Amino acid sequence: MGKFKKIFLVLLPLFILFAQLFPMTQVAAAEEEQDERYEAIQDRGELVVGLSADYAPYEFHATVDGEDEIVGFDISIAQKIADDMGVDLRVEEMGFDALLGALDTEKIDLIISGMSPTPERLQEVDFSEPYMNSQQRLVVREEDQDKYTSGEQFEDVPVSVQKQTTQEELANDELKDAQVTSLQKIPDVVMNLKNEKVDAAILEGPVAEAYVEENDDLALSDLEFEEGDKETAVAFPKDSPVLAENINDSIQTINDENLMEGYQEEANELMFSEEDQGFFAKYYPYYLSGTGYTILLAIIGVIFGIILGVIFALMKLSSIKILRVLASIYIEYVRGTPLLVQIFIVYFGTGILGLDFSRFVAGCIALSLNSAAYVAEIIRAGINGVDKGQMEAARSLGMDRTESMRYIIFPQAIKNILPALGNELVTVIKESSVISVIGVSELIFQAGNVQGASFKPFLPYLIVSLIYFVLTFTLSRLLGFAERRMKTSD
Repeated sequence: MGKFKKIFLVLLPLFILFAQLFPMTQVAAAEEEQDERYEAIQDRGELVVGLSADYAPYEFHATVDGEDEIVGFDISIAQKIADDMGVDLRVEEMGFDALLGALDTEKIDLIISGMSPTPERLQEVDFSEPYMNSQQRLVVREEDQDKYTSGEQFEDVPVSVQKQTTQEELANDELKDAQVTSLQKIPDVVMNLKNEKVDAAILEGPVAEAYVEENDDLALSDLEFEEGDKETAVAFPKDSPVLAENINDSIQTINDENLMEGYQEEANELMFSEEDQGFFAKYYPYYLSGTGYTILLAIIGVIFGIILGVIFALMKLSSIKILRVLASIYIEYVRGTPLLVQIFIVYFGTGILGLDFSRFVAGCIALSLNSAAYVAEIIRAGINGVDKGQMEAARSLGMDRTESMRYIIFPQAIKNILPALGNELVTVIKESSVISVIGVSELIFQAGNVQGASFKPFLPYLIVSLIYFVLTFTLSRLLGFAERRMKTSD
């Protein structure tokens, strides 16, 4: 025992020294890791900030010097942080509920989008010191301004909020037994109120005041929320002390020098500028851009969908069992899952794998893969619809299987499935609207931008519906003409 005691007394100081050094080693490793994060921004010379630009006056689209720009005091804060870091600012726009996923997969460096720290969010990301405190307000129709004064009055009352926000929590916690409708975009929340789909909406103070000022049929209720005080902060990846220090230093400067007041005044001026300019004259570039992206997405989606569809159709018709099984699994999986889920898998999943696809490329890939599953079944049905005697006749003339398929079976199959392929193209045009969730500037995305900038919740979507109708009607007529020409040989 004496021998072991001596060994223990000799080793004890070493254990104590190691215990003291080990935490320091961990801290050093964490700082080194964060230094790498910060250095990545410095090496890139660019700070990538994610936001949802339908939240005036925080962030919204406006025409500045004839150019469409994302403006608002969140943009001013982002620019201040980038300037203090000595790098350029790049803004990535997407749906609000896609922002945390984009931050987690390193698509963006920060989120500055009127976001507040919540226990759920704090499990995923860290937040800076708050740069704004605001009260949540209840917006109602003008005739109902004095109707709702207590949270106890909302039993079975429909209320709209933006999903995954403080407003959604307030509606569930303080408006007793209310029927809460959670929507992705603030303009949709307001549109539901104006169209009497709901009786009230919860908005952040500055946003609520902006909509009430622009809509005479809306008013602010005097109802006060117990937990309505909201702190707005910058979200960034966890365990990022150096990045956090830089962000907090910039926010401290903004608060010390009272820069926020100037940022808000500038945002308010841009919100209500160019009032003498007509709606169409002001916003038609948004619709032109959105239409171009929608058509391009549909063309790419259908072309690659047909190419991949032919491959999967032939795999499913193959005599090789493994090819049939693989094709069946792919087709059933894609047809059995929503396109929205597939878009998220492609966009965020490729980021996890280290593939840095742009939003547009990710959208094209998701749309093509989705279309391929449906086109494969259309083509397979068309091939099976050709009389088996056609293959036998072709083989009897000396053609091999490949030549028979190419010159005899496929031409007849395409003629039979042309209407179905046309329907698929029309479907792709309409389904491309789902890609707006990751920020691809197609028609629905641009309609949301116009909503946020104009405070008109209904008109932008009415115009978009007419554009979609023109596109699909024109395409249907062209397909009908092609179908009649192919039937002339009959």
